[in-house]
Amino acid sequence: MPKKKEKVDLSRKYSLPEGVFNDEFLKQLHTEEDVERFMNDLHAQLYECLLQGEMDVHLGYKKNDPAGNNSGNSRNGSYPKTIQTIHGEHEIEVPRDRNGTFEPLAVPRHAHRGFSLEKLVISLYAKGMSVSDIEEEMRDIYQVNLSSSAISVITNKVTQAAIEWQNRPLESQYLIVWMDGIVFKVRDGSKVINKTVYLAVGLDRTGHKQVLGMWVGKSESAAFWMSVLTDLNARGVEDILITCTDNLNGFTETIRSVFPQAATQVCVVH
Repeated sequence: MPKKKEKVDLSRKYSLPEGVFNDEFLKQLHTEEDVERFMNDLHAQLYECLLQGEMDVHLGYKKNDPAGNNSGNSRNGSYPKTIQTIHGEHEIEVPRDRNGTFEPLAVPRHAHRGFSLEKLVISLYAKGMSVSDIEEEMRDIYQVNLSSSAISVITNKVTQAAIEWQNRPLESQYLIVWMDGIVFKVRDGSKVINKTVYLAVGLDRTGHKQVLGMWVGKSESAAFWMSVLTDLNARGVEDILITCTDNLNGFTETIRSVFPQAATQVCVVH
């Protein structure tokens, strides 16, 4: 006999006030339209909560907090706005401040589509925030309780997509391939250090440029470029007519060891 599935307490699961999803309330949802209408209302309220949270951060104090007295800026009511989301069209109230400096992120000014929670998480992740930092940011600013595991699922999608892009097959021949290293300052633990992004851009036989790949190393060297060229060859590149590079010591010899027929050209800047 199959084990009876345990009933989920949605109020507890989503950190809502106790009893929000009680049996009496759920009995009011008789049809699919009732459920859809409820989801629309709930989605609109979520956006309004996010906007109020953003206003708190913008002003530096919460609504009705005495800390806002004589602060130089304050809330100035709200205005209605119709937005399109995955749950359809609905009207929300967007708060405004007296100085007119509030620029909402959840529903940007002049935009009529609400933001994607997934895109926000990815944006914060791309800026170097850890999973725990994103979790705290979402809770403190947007009043959204998103677990570390849920954030990891979202960010892992980006990581997987990046891996697939980096390992995708390439064409057998490129007319020109430009190769250079760009140095960026990145935070590594408690230190800010330099790291080099090795970049290869190829011109294909149809005249279109495409980024063949990006690789990260400590500093630019011919030895690391050897691993880059070997990777290009393993992904399907058999011939490069012309390579354009800087005057890095040993770079030309490294290219010819993998693509012996390639003509090498030093870029005009170097």
